[in-house]
Amino acid sequence: MRYISTRGGMQPQPFSETLLEGLAPDGGLAVPEALPQVGTETLERWRALTYPQLAAEVLGLFATDISREELARMTDAAYADFPDAVVPLRSIGGGITLVGLSEGPTLAFKDMAMQFLGQVIEDVLEKKDRVLNIVGATSGDTGSAAEHALRGKDRVSVFMLSPQGRMSPFQRAQMFSLDDANVHNIAVEGVFDDCQNLVKKLSGDLDFKHAQNLGAVNSINLGRIAAQVVYYFWAWMRVTDAVEPEFRTGFEVSFTVPSGNFGNILSGFFAKNMGVPIRRLVLAANENNVLDEFFRTGIYRPRSAADTHATSSPSMDISKASNLERFIFDLVGRSPERVVAAWRDLDQQGFFDFSAEQPRFESEFGIVSGTSTHADRLATIRSVYEGSGEIIDPHTADGVKVAREHVEQDVPMLVLETAKPQKFAETITEAIGVDLEFSPELRRMLDAPQHVTEMADDEQALRAFIEQHALR
Repeated sequence: MRYISTRGGMQPQPFSETLLEGLAPDGGLAVPEALPQVGTETLERWRALTYPQLAAEVLGLFATDISREELARMTDAAYADFPDAVVPLRSIGGGITLVGLSEGPTLAFKDMAMQFLGQVIEDVLEKKDRVLNIVGATSGDTGSAAEHALRGKDRVSVFMLSPQGRMSPFQRAQMFSLDDANVHNIAVEGVFDDCQNLVKKLSGDLDFKHAQNLGAVNSINLGRIAAQVVYYFWAWMRVTDAVEPEFRTGFEVSFTVPSGNFGNILSGFFAKNMGVPIRRLVLAANENNVLDEFFRTGIYRPRSAADTHATSSPSMDISKASNLERFIFDLVGRSPERVVAAWRDLDQQGFFDFSAEQPRFESEFGIVSGTSTHADRLATIRSVYEGSGEIIDPHTADGVKVAREHVEQDVPMLVLETAKPQKFAETITEAIGVDLEFSPELRRMLDAPQHVTEMADDEQALRAFIEQHALR
């Protein structure tokens, strides 16, 4: 398996090289030359595997330059502190099942990929005798998941940019309470897209990137996308465990994915194209519904920072979805020239127009979408609690609200759970009047001193900070 750039300017390279790169040298994103295919017999053979064992098998299709034995060791370590099921499924009625992805150390789905990424990055750096300075942007959960996966590692430093005042108090505490020497929290004046733009500017300066050994662990990192593919396989198998063996082949399910940066749903798109029988991928947006507008109209028009709303599902307060480029690459027949042309239009006129292709989004790719608001979130949290006793976080509520609009008879609808409700306790109290309990460990984290550097939206200031603190 080798990887190429969506913009055509990168020589094919193996997984380990792609893992450390972040953005491709031409500014594009790494994608497989061709997705691996998984047939019915393999799916059935994998059914008896534990989650770490399944992860080693699926990731082994992407990371062909790492032995299966090594991958098995890494996935065992990555999920060692999760519950036995790792990813439990829970029905909430109405034909909807939650896929439990928040059992990791930071109580959010980002742990599913980031815990593996922490293992594999350390392994690759050891083999290459290199160091890596991770520069990332977070709207809430990526930052803490990355920092908790990489804290204390000798060959990695993390520089994590977050928008000042745009995360929940819990999210801030989870990041800023860390005092490891290799973790640097930087709160930037602005919104998530401003943070992401700074990361892209530094990654696009190849001289600076190489001089400072820069890499990325947000969802532009192909390793994260590959690790997230695993739970689509897992969820399909757990649903079809109850189906008679002779009816399992081709048994379709649908997934609804709360989405901001298009990484999590892109993993589902990969899984569908690899052979998981997925009928629909339902994208759920909040008020920052640029992606919903794109999938309904075919016109992609990111908003300015001033027009990006601060909402009660803050991890989705994103206007420019980095991973959409990987979908567009397939939409245009894997033509780098058409991808480059689309992003040139975006730079020059503020939008690109694929309205002529819009009917294909559902008919060919199975992607539909919808939007949820604050009022929708509150009503959904309330109805789920009253109907099932489950308390869901606001992002998962966005997913459930939109999923309900797309439930089909005899097609199980799976909603990817985003985080534990404790991360957004104020919204839960507003919705159902319940004050959530926090463990003593979480209380200590919330009360701990916070370590963060505040910074203007200033590329030169960021460069200077990284030069001063980067590993060499």
